[in-house]
Amino acid sequence: MCEGDPVNHDWEDRVTAAWATFDDYAEAASDSSSAKGPAEFRAVIDKLVAELPQGSPLGPFEQACAWDSTGHSDKAVPLYREALARGLSEASRYKGRRAKIQMSSSLRNIGRAQEGVELLTPELDAPSDELDDAVRGCLALCLSSLGRDREGLSLVLGALAPHLPRYQRSMANYARLLVEPQD
Repeated sequence: MCEGDPVNHDWEDRVTAAWATFDDYAEAASDSSSAKGPAEFRAVIDKLVAELPQGSPLGPFEQACAWDSTGHSDKAVPLYREALARGLSEASRYKGRRAKIQMSSSLRNIGRAQEGVELLTPELDAPSDELDDAVRGCLALCLSSLGRDREGLSLVLGALAPHLPRYQRSMANYARLLVEPQD
């Protein structure tokens, strides 16, 4: 499926619509009178994935997201790896970047924060987009899990600074000073 293929747009629209219902499944899981729950949501995603051509990187990506969002980081990590190995970043730089952010978070959740740091650190130098702050936030969490709180705080303050109505320069400098060697 090509980026411009109308079938792809239809499929993407249906995936987006499925994700828009995610909270219904999560809320239903807490209400014992409902049959909906995390497994049913994953089944919706699996059904959509079954429509994709064999070998599509979108399939394992969407399945990883579904496992991750339903509290199974351990099952999500191998699927994120598969999506990236199948060329998700080449098919969609944005989704490839999302996969790296989400996989890093999952790695942290399963006690492998160092792998998350190694996966996300190169993203600091990637072309800028709307995911920059998510990269920094997730990387900060991984660093904190490794006891590197000052580095993590520096990243978060650096990400926050441009969004402040005032004190942008000061916050950016404070962020830098947290990790620069002191005289």
